Amino acid sequence: MKNKKIVFLTGTRADFGKLKSLIKITQDSKKFDIHIFVTGMHMNSKYGKTVDEIYKSGFKNIYQFINHDTVEHMDRTLAKTVDGFSHYIAEIKPDLIVIHGDRVEALAGAIVGSMNNILVSHVEGGEISGTIDELIRHSVSKLSHIHLVANDEAKRRLLQMGERNEAIFTIGSPDLDLMDPQKLPKIEDVKKYYEINFDTYSVLIFHPVTTEYEKMAKYANDLIEVLIESQRNFIVIYPNNDLGSNEILYELNKVSTHPNFKIFPSLRFEYFLSLLKNAEFMIGNSSAALREAPFYKIPSINIGTRQDNRVKNKNIINCDYSQEAISLAINKIENLDLSDEIPNQFGDGTSDKQFIELLNNDKFWKIKQQKQFLEFK
Repeated sequence: MKNKKIVFLTGTRADFGKLKSLIKITQDSKKFDIHIFVTGMHMNSKYGKTVDEIYKSGFKNIYQFINHDTVEHMDRTLAKTVDGFSHYIAEIKPDLIVIHGDRVEALAGAIVGSMNNILVSHVEGGEISGTIDELIRHSVSKLSHIHLVANDEAKRRLLQMGERNEAIFTIGSPDLDLMDPQKLPKIEDVKKYYEINFDTYSVLIFHPVTTEYEKMAKYANDLIEVLIESQRNFIVIYPNNDLGSNEILYELNKVSTHPNFKIFPSLRFEYFLSLLKNAEFMIGNSSAALREAPFYKIPSINIGTRQDNRVKNKNIINCDYSQEAISLAINKIENLDLSDEIPNQFGDGTSDKQFIELLNNDKFWKIKQQKQFLEFK
């Protein structure tokens, strides 16, 4: 029997972290022919050209595609990605396309797959948030045939959207597969590798919110001013390349030589996890503050609207963009009553094993490309 051909599409360091364990377990199997379409931020040297990290992970059959030059309008990036991925798919002819989340690259993958009658599997659909990502994520879900969700809440939302129960599989969040503390690189090695001399530090990731573009420069400036005044040390990772990132990077550049700040375009995912696990707290508006940080019982300060409606727990302080609110949150963080028991809403770190089990089941491959809206009861 001919091996099933699977294409994974990745556009950012974040979605690669979610797909990495799934790619590895399928590539290690003799039953599947694995290909990776790499585009988006991965191809941008400004953000660390993280396609190099994909090669370093030992993956094969990597196809590189540049879908933007600088920060462009999302619609133009979408159009370029659709065009490039469509030509690639015509050549590769896969049996399955695997995409993650809520970026325009995922939307491009879903469009191309659905228009060409190729099964599309969407990882972590059914989530909710507070930006344009929300619209993209749900659009991707409607264009996808198979849903690999993190929890039953996400499954319920997809059912509410008219998706079929038999096409939704709860496998948890795949990044947990990589988060076992025993498997992370030692913090001493990570600090040496990245030349980090801080004894104590916190982690900052602040992404642009496209619907609040005109205010992003002020938001970033106010945040940086508060962090300087705190006299704490911060490991800073570049934002994603959405509209507004240049404004954030301009503000970050002001502290590029400040002794309390160490700024990186990107970090290797496992190295980032080790740094996060040993941080005092995380601050910004990244989903890592709501998922990875609580997993390691690291408190977080979530700023602004980007993660609106996402999961909440006692380890997370939510605040607005004002300097007063951010400063108050930092002052509160040391006295935060950390919850011993974090609600397990993202699985048990076996998403890869559940994924390969699905792929080895003939029923998975018989899911139809023709979709119809299922009335919610």
